[in-house]
Amino acid sequence: MDFSEEAGTTRALLLDNTAWLGTVTLMTFLRDVGKHVTVNEMIKKDSVRARIERPNQGISYTEFSYMLLQGYDFVRLHEDEGCDLQLGGSDQWGNIALGAELVGKVTGDRVYGLTTPLVLKADGTKFGKSEAGALWLDPERTSPYRFYQFMLNVEDASVAQYLRYFTFLSHEEIADLEAQTEAHPERRAAQRALARAMTDLVHGEDETARVERASRALFGEDPRALDERTLLEVFEDAPSSEVSRDALGDGAGLGIVDALEAAGLCKSKSAAKRAIAQGGIYVNNQRVESDERVLGEADLVAGRYVVLRKGRRDYHLLSVG
Repeated sequence: MDFSEEAGTTRALLLDNTAWLGTVTLMTFLRDVGKHVTVNEMIKKDSVRARIERPNQGISYTEFSYMLLQGYDFVRLHEDEGCDLQLGGSDQWGNIALGAELVGKVTGDRVYGLTTPLVLKADGTKFGKSEAGALWLDPERTSPYRFYQFMLNVEDASVAQYLRYFTFLSHEEIADLEAQTEAHPERRAAQRALARAMTDLVHGEDETARVERASRALFGEDPRALDERTLLEVFEDAPSSEVSRDALGDGAGLGIVDALEAAGLCKSKSAAKRAIAQGGIYVNNQRVESDERVLGEADLVAGRYVVLRKGRRDYHLLSVG
């Protein structure tokens, strides 16, 4: 959308409906709007009926009035800005249809509504800013790495639909990815294509390359090539602790056994030694071969971090202050 004046008659407008809803009085609203809509019409709408049928809860007058307010928005946008089409998700069909009817009754003009299917998760719930685990386009709200990982972890049942909704891949390409997913779901070929295409679109190719490097580092590659920002995004949810830089000084380094116990990855020094002997301890994704191993300056990622791992997914980020 182009909000600049250079766009002329196609210029996009961002309007605040309090400009008209905040000035109209209740009596005026009931007289000019409420008289055009019967309660019978309103309770037929799915959005109202679903709330009425909620056990021990029902619908508040505020919720019931919402479609009238939204309908009045359409009236004002039509009268003030020449708006003839309202777009929305399919869950807004009842409100949009009522608004179109209201415009016709108030002005005598014909206007239109267009709805599109909601993008749903595999469990049938919808995306939204009020939903748990909301996905934001703003990198300050959802980092590019988390955005990429979200797409990478989309369920097999939804990935082909998302590819069709969100990407510009051809029908043939998507069909091929569907076939790959069915034959080898563990490879997540469709999810990788989705994650790459969506992150390119939202954050740019450079960010996609950065987060793909980060993803590879998390699952086996040496993380020492990562910058601090990327490293902290990757291990945002991992437990972390801090040790003094002096602990790495004098050439002695910090003993891996002491580090594992201090980080809480192992309950005791003897447990740490057993885990090392069993091949289950890693420093920066490199297996520790001896309990005599020490951590030194050469192990630091971005000059101040060490990635400790026990087993396949038990991470701890050690920060050197």
